[in-house]
Amino acid sequence: MSIINTFESIKQEVEINSVNENPNIIAVSKTFPISHIKPLIDYGHNHYGENKVQEAEKKWLEVKRDNSLLRLHMIGRLQSNKAKKAIELFDYIHSLDNEKLAIELNKRELEKNKKLKYFIQVNLGSEDQKGGIQIEKLKEFFNFCNNNTQLSIVGLMAIPPNDNNSERYFKKIAELNKDLGLKELSIGMSNDYIDALKSGASFLRIGSAIFGKRS
Repeated sequence: MSIINTFESIKQEVEINSVNENPNIIAVSKTFPISHIKPLIDYGHNHYGENKVQEAEKKWLEVKRDNSLLRLHMIGRLQSNKAKKAIELFDYIHSLDNEKLAIELNKRELEKNKKLKYFIQVNLGSEDQKGGIQIEKLKEFFNFCNNNTQLSIVGLMAIPPNDNNSERYFKKIAELNKDLGLKELSIGMSNDYIDALKSGASFLRIGSAIFGKRS
């Protein structure tokens, strides 16, 4: 099956299962070359996700210059020393999780006169190997961003623990999102996006289900 046929099939599943009107599919293109992604770009899909600034710069700089409709999402952990380049490249950042990074991103936005949209990443399972702010510190960090930066926080993002109980974690992050009065919710990947849709996902991060397995 071609990438376009696969994408169309996923899109239909999303429309059937979503409780939101128009959820966005972020085609996670990390590790795949532009030649592999190009059929989907030519088809007219505009949202793509990368998890490394350096890789994104090599792949997307020229492509984005030629297509003003493309929206690039930073979905991996972001170090504050990469903030300047991230502001230049990306339109959305899904991994905001500490004050130092928030201050640096705000500074670079002002320098570049560019506004991005941000998701605060929450570490739902308190897993050391994953980024994200702890649940008990979320409200404090959200208030810090609102009071000390001009960043546009649009929602929360989470990657649930791999314990076959993603639905429970998705319900929790949806509750946290609602409590903060946020409208967007970045949850759901190739293996669990149907459950994410039922919990109100507005951005899905789907990679291997679209592009195939990574080498």
